[in-house]
Order: sequence, then C-alpha cells, then structure tokens
Amino acid sequence: MAQQRKISAQLNEGHNIVLISNHQSEADPAVISLLLEAQCQYIGENIKCVAGDRVITDPLCKPFSMGRNLICVYSKKHMNDDPELVDMKRKANTRSLKEMATLLRSGSQLIWIAPSGGRDRPDPSTGEWFPAPFDSSSVDNMRRLVQHSGAPGHIYPMSLLSYDIMPPPPKVEKEIGEKRLVGFHGTGLSVAPEISFSDVTADCNNPNEAKEAYSQAMYKSVNEQFKTLNSAINQGRGMEASISTVSLSQPWN
Repeated sequence: MAQQRKISAQLNEGHNIVLISNHQSEADPAVISLLLEAQCQYIGENIKCVAGDRVITDPLCKPFSMGRNLICVYSKKHMNDDPELVDMKRKANTRSLKEMATLLRSGSQLIWIAPSGGRDRPDPSTGEWFPAPFDSSSVDNMRRLVQHSGAPGHIYPMSLLSYDIMPPPPKVEKEIGEKRLVGFHGTGLSVAPEISFSDVTADCNNPNEAKEAYSQAMYKSVNEQFKTLNSAINQGRGMEASISTVSLSQPWN
C-alpha cells in the first residue's frame, strides 16, 4: 500500500497521476475502486478511467460502467470496423484528448489508461494469460499531456489480474454482443514506483527510440507485477508471492 499512500499525498498536493495498466475485464474500473476503498477511498471514488466505447454500448458491459468516471475513446483495433464511422470516431477521440488536457490543467487528477487498446487475452498455444503489448503512441500521448499540463505529474505502472471475473472472447470481435461467462474469483492490483522518462531514455538517439524505450519500460514493470499477482492468486501462494519489487497485502488489512 506504500505506493497508494504516496499517490494520495501527491494528489492532495495538486499533482496529477496517471496509471498505465493492462486491462482484463470491463469490470476493471469497479475492481480498482473496490480493492482500494478500505484504505484509499479517495482514489477509488475519484479515479477517471479511459475506456473503450463498448463499455457504454454493449448491454452486458453497461452495468460495470454505472457510477464510474469514464472518458471514452475508440480503440485503434475497432477504428476501421465501419469505414463510414471512421471520421466520427477520430473526432470523438480528439474531444476526449482535449477533455483530459483540460482536467490535467486543473491538477489533482488521477487517470487510469490501458495503452494496449483492449483487453488481455491468453496465449493461444499455452492458454496462459499475460498483459497485452502496449501501444507506444498511447503511452507517449499520456506522458506529453501530463508534461504540458502545467501541474506536477507522475506516471505509475499498474498491473491488474481480474480476467476470471468475465474473460473476453479468445479473439477480438467486431460485433457487439460477445458471448460471455461471469465468474466468482480472486482479483489483484499492484502499483510499482513511477518510472522517469528522462532516466529510461538517457541513451536514446531520437524521439521515436525514446518513445519505444519508455513504453517498454512501463510494460516490463506491468508484466513483472502481473506474474507476482498470478503466483499469489492462481497458484495459491498469497502474500508469500511477494518479491523485492512487488510487496503484496490484503486490501482489508
């Protein structure tokens, strides 16, 4: 809980916080709030989630969106599903970016974003779940929004394990109305120390190389945290799964 307490203090001081995370289920915003409500209620109530449009258009997903603070965007994975809607989707995404920029200029904002552009899925050959690769442009867009907000800002890598609550279909589907199964299962959340862009990119030769290096550093941290959560929850090790960089605890302790 050390990172959560640090984030709470930074928010109270007017700083902006962005959580760069993987994404496993439409229930993830609710999972985040529920896991944090006992010790960090302010975070759970005030977090703003960047979410795909399906969370407000799919009848099965809508209940998970109720009571959440959402900023909706159209994922690149679905941008070209209907050629007639591409222009509308791009304009909507631009409005969402402007809204985030406005929010960040006011300070004390907490934003969660999954830069993979969709939910994690299992490896088709092994069946094992892993965080989907990040889109480096999405990571860089958030970094620049924070940098130019005028308020101090921090970006933390965060990992979620929640897929058994409502796993997505094995493959990305275009149509609304996916067949889904809802289950009762343990969930986990981990936040690692913030990653400094300047530290990661000191040896990079150009902006594109720096953008990729920073995105990969974020993904590496999220993946490491996910492996620890998997060991704790799915392999039954509990808090004994903690490692030097990921210290686990129960949310009610």
